[in-house]
Amino acid sequence: MPSRPLRTLPLRTLRLAVLTTLALSLPVLPATPAGAATVPVGAGGYTTDLPAGASGPANSDGAPVTPKVTSNVTRKVPTNDWWSSLAFQRYAGNPYSENMYGHPLAFHAVAGGLEVSYPTTPLISADGRQYEFPHARDLTLGVTGLNSPDTRVDDWSDWTVTPYWSDGARSLRATIGHGLPYVYATPSGGDARVAFVATPTVWADRGNVLGVTVNGHHYGIFGPSGTDWSLGGTVATDALGGRNYFSVAVLPDASASTLDLFAKYAFSFVTGTRVTWSYDEAAARLTTTYTATTAAREGTQTGTLLALYRHQWLATSSPLTSYTYVSPRGTMKLREGTSFTTAQTFHGVLPSLPDLGAYDRTRLGDYVRQEANAADPWKGATDTYWTGKALGRLAQLVPIADQLGDTASRDRLLGLLKGELESWFTAGGAEQFRYDSTWGVLTGYPASYGSDTEVNDHHFHYGYYLMAAATVARYDAAWAASWAPMAKLLAADANNWDRSETRFPFLRNFDPYAGNGWASGHQGFAAGNNEESSSEAMNFAAGAILLGAATGDTALRDLGVYLHTTQTSAIAQYWFDKDDAVFPAGFRHDTAGMIWGSGAAYSTWWTANPEEIHGINALPVTGGSLYHGLYQADVKQNLAEMEAGNGGPAVEWKDVIWEFRALADPAAAKSAWDAGYTTLTPEPGESLAHVYHWIYNLARLGVVDPGVTADSPTAAVFVNGSARTYVAHNFGSSARVVTFSDGRTLTVPARSTATSAGTSSSPSPSPSASPSPSRSPSPSPTPSPSPSSGGVDARSTIQAEAYQAQSGTQVEATQDAGGGQNVAYIGNGDWLRYDNVDFGSTAARQFKARVASGAAGGASGLVQVRLDSLTAAPIGDFAVGNTGGWQSWQTIPANITGVTGRHTVYLTFTSGQPADFVNLNWFTFATS
Repeated sequence: MPSRPLRTLPLRTLRLAVLTTLALSLPVLPATPAGAATVPVGAGGYTTDLPAGASGPANSDGAPVTPKVTSNVTRKVPTNDWWSSLAFQRYAGNPYSENMYGHPLAFHAVAGGLEVSYPTTPLISADGRQYEFPHARDLTLGVTGLNSPDTRVDDWSDWTVTPYWSDGARSLRATIGHGLPYVYATPSGGDARVAFVATPTVWADRGNVLGVTVNGHHYGIFGPSGTDWSLGGTVATDALGGRNYFSVAVLPDASASTLDLFAKYAFSFVTGTRVTWSYDEAAARLTTTYTATTAAREGTQTGTLLALYRHQWLATSSPLTSYTYVSPRGTMKLREGTSFTTAQTFHGVLPSLPDLGAYDRTRLGDYVRQEANAADPWKGATDTYWTGKALGRLAQLVPIADQLGDTASRDRLLGLLKGELESWFTAGGAEQFRYDSTWGVLTGYPASYGSDTEVNDHHFHYGYYLMAAATVARYDAAWAASWAPMAKLLAADANNWDRSETRFPFLRNFDPYAGNGWASGHQGFAAGNNEESSSEAMNFAAGAILLGAATGDTALRDLGVYLHTTQTSAIAQYWFDKDDAVFPAGFRHDTAGMIWGSGAAYSTWWTANPEEIHGINALPVTGGSLYHGLYQADVKQNLAEMEAGNGGPAVEWKDVIWEFRALADPAAAKSAWDAGYTTLTPEPGESLAHVYHWIYNLARLGVVDPGVTADSPTAAVFVNGSARTYVAHNFGSSARVVTFSDGRTLTVPARSTATSAGTSSSPSPSPSASPSPSRSPSPSPTPSPSPSSGGVDARSTIQAEAYQAQSGTQVEATQDAGGGQNVAYIGNGDWLRYDNVDFGSTAARQFKARVASGAAGGASGLVQVRLDSLTAAPIGDFAVGNTGGWQSWQTIPANITGVTGRHTVYLTFTSGQPADFVNLNWFTFATS
């Protein structure tokens, strides 16, 4: 069963250009001779030739299509927008548009002009699985006698579009947009004409201003001063006194004061819209500003009225009026003004979970090797989507192999990722990317699910490539310097973040005002555009964050933060109805499998199986999926609905469902794994190793703590009962201190992950060819040590597991006298950090440590003491070799340079062998 919907078909299904002040870090291409087939990008490149037998954008009959635009257009036209059917003619018999949902208004272009409606009554399917607020014409704006053979796009901005009609004698331009209660019309060649679906009730007639009600909806019709609308039956016309502008607005009510407010701004035409974003890393805060520019067509009034979506008005402190609108996304609230700002918290992503699970390391290693050494690790994938899923599956295994010390499997997996990415990133082979300059689109061939002919799903496909490239970059910076430029070009195709980058439209797959992506390139559906797998859109965002962080590209990183943060709020409201304020009564579900411009549906493109309806908005499960843990009650409600509809627990996609459950109830997920892993066949993008590692780590870590953030985008905080665990990854080339909003700090070495309780991985820039020996850990739990908030007496017995940070070790149950725990799996390059150790005013000159070792014959190493820095010269050390076993304990003393005062103490471990060589239970300092 495919996990990607076929995008070619039902009757229903915004994208928009977002403006940011950030600079794009895309590769600058060399000048290329006209007609050249290959354009180099870093070590790779793309072709401009269509591969033999392949197709580019086409209509439903398979005929090639070009953008339906006027001669005024010189930019690459957006696809995947709420209005893209204006420019992408999917059906040969409809040269105008499909239904377009701007919210609160909906539109449809026809030969005589623009149909307008205000859908306020939901229609629920008979089975309760879908709701729609469908377009049903209230009125049509046009020009008397207009009979245009088509509608073309004349202009657009971040959330508006201006369609154009002309029959040679008459023409019409009309600007429409998200959140705009107005339609701004510019007619020529005849009288302005407003044709109503039925005879309207006129409740205000001021000559040039009419207040009317039709279909139960209230509208203001605004002509220039001196206009006197002639209303005969269902049609209002006027010559506009020889002028060429008028507007129509949907009104929240039929009162004189409301009509006055809308008349105030009726001739302050919106001429452009712009969104900017800024990520404050120190405060973990995303600030987004939405701005409309206006021009006075009559008088001097500037400004406008904007309707905000729920995810916007919940996050703004900008004053709002008391007026509201109905929409498929819940209540919209009206603002008087040209701009507003939202402020949202970014909670962080991780490149992988740390190594804290009480799993059987031997079994986990076997699972990793099954994938790494598989005869066909790609499972027959040939197209961009299924290859992407395979890349994602293998990428998640690389850090697990590294944590296990299985460098052979790690390097094998990295080699597979590099080889496949390089193959796709090199023009001329069986798999390659082709740039179509007519549409401004970069398409991977072989394509799938209409990614070529319909420009569908590029963000879904390419997010996997970003995640894979970020994983390789984490371990091999030199490779990234050569090959990441092609990965970033894929990112720009799907969500170009720089207006000066002219090869692609701005933010193809993301609608900045709606807050979500759109999957269909042509928007050729009666229900508008659609977005199914919100989680795969989030996978793209997480991939942008991680690849940007791994390569030092803050513009790409901040694009990812913007997409991830904005979509987190949109998904909570529009897919999961977190506040029970969006889905209409009669829609019998707590979650939606996909959203449409007109509503939402409890369905997928390919199955009605509840497991896949719920799972498609969870997969792929990665360190970028932690946002689900911010809404734990909704995850539980979501899964309860799944099991009710499924007649019991998951069967087909139980691995994805278990991982999703672990974000809200890790103990229940672990129980499900323990009871059922022997019969598990992973979903094609998953593996036994990753599922086991994910569930057992969260069983140890607990759930995401939404109340604590970090001054790093690659950090997270978990809580298990009353114990918090802090995790952060540092992609940089030098150590850094990550500060959390509760005041906790974590020192993270270069190119490593650190935790406050557990393990970290320190990837080698040049992976070695052979694995280090490993031991099977105790299956006992390893609770988080409780750090001291004050000074620690250097002369007390300091438990080894009471560190504040560490690298490369684990905690296990000890058999030493007194019980408790010891730190284990200590080898060359590992370290432990202890803060605020108080030596007092009398110099300590001796160090004692309780150690054990079962190292193989000849294997030994040094235990060293350093103060205040990992790179400080040791003040003392002692050597340790095999003591008779990993739980055969000895106390070993060492002399140290005299120390007074309060210090951060680092215990570092050095050995000439790669194998673990010592366990540590406790240590202390003494005066003599």
